[in-house]
Amino acid sequence: MRWVVFDYGEVISRPHGELAVLADLLGVAEADFARAYWAGRHDYDRGLSDPEYWRGVGAALGVEVGDALAARLTEVDHAAWLHPDPGTVELVEELAGADVPLALLSNAPASFARVAEREPWARHFRHLVFSADLGVAKPDPRIFAALTERLGAAPGDCVFFDDRQDNVDGANGAGLRGVLWRGSSHARAVL
Repeated sequence: MRWVVFDYGEVISRPHGELAVLADLLGVAEADFARAYWAGRHDYDRGLSDPEYWRGVGAALGVEVGDALAARLTEVDHAAWLHPDPGTVELVEELAGADVPLALLSNAPASFARVAEREPWARHFRHLVFSADLGVAKPDPRIFAALTERLGAAPGDCVFFDDRQDNVDGANGAGLRGVLWRGSSHARAVL
């Protein structure tokens, strides 16, 4: 059985301009906010709680973040990642309709994972695997081992699409067939 595994951010979802909104909530410039936002994101994706992450972002910017502000930042951040790409969703629906086994492997905080699981596109996936639930994030080889164990599949039986070359390289190193995401048309050609 050949599994097709998708990343989420920048593959299934296209983020919209909420970084500016988040920066405004903290009263800082968007460029400064973006640096702090991404600097701690890997730890967030590996299981840091929402308040811990946002307090770290705030500390990097010299802004105190209490629980209420952390909750608001989390809400806006989630909304930023809930814009599915129509072409990718169409491809997912086609593959599911052809009974191709699908899985998702995403670096994402636990709170976002619970939101994403309820999205309409999620029903097409047999397995949804989120980094924060495992305490390890791509491109760490342990996340690919956890994925294939969950699927009951050999690594060579998995095609993995991701928009980041380091994650594709990690997948290839773990024995999966990693493919850099270049859009749904390219993915169809690969498959």
